[in-house]
Amino acid sequence: MTLREEFERREANFMSPYGCLSAHSRGRWRPEPACPIRTAFQIDKDRILFSNAFRRLKYKTQVFLNPSGDEYRTRLTHTLEVAQISRTIARAMFLNEDLAEAIALGHDLGHTPFGHGGEAVLKEIFSRGFTHQAQSVRVVQILENSGQGLNLTYEVCDGILRHSKGYGKIMPENPRELPATAEGCLVRVADIMAYLNHDLDDAIRSGVISESDIPDVCSRVLGNTPGERITIMMTDLITTSRPCNGQMVWDMTDKVYGAMTILREFLYERVYRSPLVHNEFIKAKKVMAELYDHLLENEPLLNDELAKMRLPALHANGCSRERRVCDLLACMTDRYALSLYTNTFFPAQMR
Repeated sequence: MTLREEFERREANFMSPYGCLSAHSRGRWRPEPACPIRTAFQIDKDRILFSNAFRRLKYKTQVFLNPSGDEYRTRLTHTLEVAQISRTIARAMFLNEDLAEAIALGHDLGHTPFGHGGEAVLKEIFSRGFTHQAQSVRVVQILENSGQGLNLTYEVCDGILRHSKGYGKIMPENPRELPATAEGCLVRVADIMAYLNHDLDDAIRSGVISESDIPDVCSRVLGNTPGERITIMMTDLITTSRPCNGQMVWDMTDKVYGAMTILREFLYERVYRSPLVHNEFIKAKKVMAELYDHLLENEPLLNDELAKMRLPALHANGCSRERRVCDLLACMTDRYALSLYTNTFFPAQMR
């Protein structure tokens, strides 16, 4: 028996019947020999952690563009917080921790620079169908490794694709919109737990809001510190969710879910749409739009930038020029995009 097989045997002995066993994965896009040491989902987690796209997350905006303080969240720290929350919930519910962590680590790999402002501009100028979650799957299956992708399992790709809820319901009523695994569903909830908590923390730190602005019901129900809020939200989800008709039904009490909904609405109104944040995103959208047009018209520059980012060449896999420019921009970090914009459009003496 290999070490991997021993791990798979342990999973079968302790895991809830609602969890996804590594040995029961639907497999990868391209079949490959099993690893003698790691399970399928451990391999996926490692491939994501060692990818170029994962490293770029440290210079991608979460909410505040190019924050001067060292303690503001970035897309990387958000991802790590989602991964930790996901592992905690998965462990408490006897689900597959490795699968939950792999989905969480990969869920934002396709996020654009400048946060949702960058995503919005690519929707406008490339395709209304552009989403960061679909782009994340594109990154792991097509763009990484100079076009070879990471060849992840079906379950991880599915969890990445279906993690996002935008401003819609955390758990949609249509089951077809839900991830195929319980682990994918819990990452979907862990994502919102993480950003409700840390976006509030960063907004207070930045001075956009003060603690006294937080709705009373949110403080009363969820607590007054990041640790209290995370613990209360996780505990409520773990103790309220239950099996029904052979499936895990993810649920929360009306009290906690209601407070989370109010906090979410408060953040959208007072933080994400605040003049301080919104005005910066308007500038960022201008950067993205002008770079898109310039790269579209300048093939030598496009080829150079694709090579620098170790992305597939312009005409690889029959992709259109528009698709490749979109891939390039979506993979950029905030600082890379700003640097390219400066070098492209500013006179030399102003750089």
